[in-house]
Amino acid sequence: MNRLILASASKIRAAMLANAGVAFTVVTADINEDEAKIKGAGARDVAMDLACRKALAVSQAQPGALVLGADQVLEFEGNLLSKSPDMDVLAALLRRLRGKPHALVTAAALARGGQVVWRHVEEARLFMRNFSDGFLAGYLAREGKGVLSSVGGYRLEGFGAQLFERIEGDYFAILGLPLLPVLAALRKEGAIAP
Repeated sequence: MNRLILASASKIRAAMLANAGVAFTVVTADINEDEAKIKGAGARDVAMDLACRKALAVSQAQPGALVLGADQVLEFEGNLLSKSPDMDVLAALLRRLRGKPHALVTAAALARGGQVVWRHVEEARLFMRNFSDGFLAGYLAREGKGVLSSVGGYRLEGFGAQLFERIEGDYFAILGLPLLPVLAALRKEGAIAP
């Protein structure tokens, strides 16, 4: 089997791979995410660029390994949103998102020897319910600063599910990794058993 490296500090991405029985190590990629967010670039292109940059950055330093990079971009009303720097900014964002849909675009890329050998992108639509200010205050108090690591300020696998009335798209991709396509690619690349 080929050695697999996950080029991400995301605990949920690591948990998804581990729960699927995939052996890997984590080496985080040090990239400037703002460089990829060029004005006018679409969410799919930005997410894919970020995933490829992460995979390539680690792959160049680990030429014998297969490296998985992944990233997500949130698009709302034609704008790409970044992670909130603090809880006040996050509260304002969630007030803007409530009662409206947004798109969450998740990309993954595999690199080996400094070359991208596989890439995939998924787009999901999430419809936030029109929750009350009281619910929002309780949500933020319960979740704490941990949700600042998520671009939308929610973890759908936990209490954040209560923010939504429905979702359209791949659940795994919403969590941060299009797991089934990734597993198929890992089988093809010899990183897991066929």
